[in-house]
Amino acid sequence: MQIYLNGAPKDTACQNLYELIQELALEGKRFAVELNEQIVPKSKLAQYQLSDQDRIEIIHAVGGG
Repeated sequence: MQIYLNGAPKDTACQNLYELIQELALEGKRFAVELNEQIVPKSKLAQYQLSDQDRIEIIHAVGGG
């Protein structure tokens, strides 16, 4: 299926957001996820199934000073 990740088209076989996070090697890192303009809590990533044409935004937290 094709999704849009941070505005860019991406083909994926992932079934849910948790699998997508694993595919992107973000597990254990600081980030926020939005699926179709809805914020998704990290504890519920596996419960959100992906569908063709979903729009996902992932924001990475960056520390610094």
